[in-house]
Amino acid sequence: MTIVDGLLGPTELPELAISPGEIRHARALAVTRDHPVDLTDAVITRVERFALDGDRPAVRDAHRRLGYAELAVEARRLATLMEREGVTPGTVVAVGGERGSTVVAAFLATELLGALYLPADGNWPARRVADVIGQAGAVMLLDTDREAVSASLAEGAREAGVRVVRAADAASCEPCRGPARLESPDQPRYVLFTSGSTGRPKGAVVEHQGMLNHLFAKVVDLGLTERDVVAQTAPLGFDISIWQMLCPLVVGGEVAVVDDATAHDSVAFARLIGEQGVSVVELVPTMVRLLLDDLAAAPAAGRLEGLRWMLATGEELPTEVARRWLQEMPQAGLVNAYGPTECSDDVTHHTVLPADLGLLRLPIGTPVVNCQLYVLRREDDGWHACAPGETGELFVGGVCVGRGYVHDHDRTRDAFFRDPFADTPTGRLYRTGDAVTVLPQGALQYLGRVDRQVKIAGVRMELGEIEAVLQRHPAVGAAAVVVHDFARRR
Repeated sequence: MTIVDGLLGPTELPELAISPGEIRHARALAVTRDHPVDLTDAVITRVERFALDGDRPAVRDAHRRLGYAELAVEARRLATLMEREGVTPGTVVAVGGERGSTVVAAFLATELLGALYLPADGNWPARRVADVIGQAGAVMLLDTDREAVSASLAEGAREAGVRVVRAADAASCEPCRGPARLESPDQPRYVLFTSGSTGRPKGAVVEHQGMLNHLFAKVVDLGLTERDVVAQTAPLGFDISIWQMLCPLVVGGEVAVVDDATAHDSVAFARLIGEQGVSVVELVPTMVRLLLDDLAAAPAAGRLEGLRWMLATGEELPTEVARRWLQEMPQAGLVNAYGPTECSDDVTHHTVLPADLGLLRLPIGTPVVNCQLYVLRREDDGWHACAPGETGELFVGGVCVGRGYVHDHDRTRDAFFRDPFADTPTGRLYRTGDAVTVLPQGALQYLGRVDRQVKIAGVRMELGEIEAVLQRHPAVGAAAVVVHDFARRR
């Protein structure tokens, strides 16, 4: 059974309760941005094109550095190994282990086979590993660790009833042949699990066209070229890890995989940025603040002279943090990025300017390429389009919108709708649950959640999920979870 069997088609989604007149109004007010992107391309195809240019570096981690040709061969060897284990187009491959060059090759291998990539973090408890693998219906777990497989991954795979295969075994495999199996741009490409209000995580399925469009949105807005080196700092279960490890490869640049110890040590991280020529970094605002604090206390660590861009995402970017960045790191632009996992990651970018620092809340910006944003408010007779200055809920349309949640039709129907506004490639509209307003200059400003979801250090959490888990314990009759910002109190 392939993952498509667990998904809803556009015609099976509910219609949005909005009148024809409001549809026309919403179209007129929509925030959109079109840009040509070849959605039939594949990342592995681009990797192999760049492999013809000589020994161009593609990815490095703490243990090795691979050129484009070496990366392509490793991906094809891994594809052969996966195929032996029953991986076919549309099936899911769980990939677990430490962040590294092998994970990048494993993703490309799933692309070659037309399979889906599912990250499984070795730091997760075994029960979550089993739940994620089981819900997605993965046919195997590829262990990318250099040493023995982590205990939680091994136990989780055993509970889920799937076989653990060591990526190291691919060294003896012949590279597979043939182009990537991309039957259509709407082919599902990866699954990422996010917090769920029922006590179980939900698996958001992203299509190839949404992923590729997001990669090129970063290329366009950041002006990425073959000279850029992008740091991969995010845990594998975070959506930003996808673009961090793939975006440089579509322009002939390099991925610098940063291990956890270095990523959490600002001085060591600053040293790595200088030594490896890192030009682009994306962090949650909490980490941006810590980086600024630590570098101010250790001036010998440097001022990140080679950095061109810092992207902040995952939680609200405080104006004070932005002010400090512009003052202390003037050589590197600061981008406030926003987007849900369900829509292929970021759907807006905003380059922070000194003029923004007078605002209580920074703009999250304008849409990335080929993304349509609608701000609607709900009234008794249905949804209505919001004019600039009015507060409403953000809906996302366009090529970026994913397929929904795997094997979870109820929660898919709660968040995804048939797109009434445009004839888009996906036919879907996603309800973010975020309250926004459109500023006079056309940028969006984030105002908070309309439900009980929160983000702590960039981690998306449903308070209802935590309550549901607590209430499973036989000694707990009822539970209520609230958030206290102790740092702000001090």
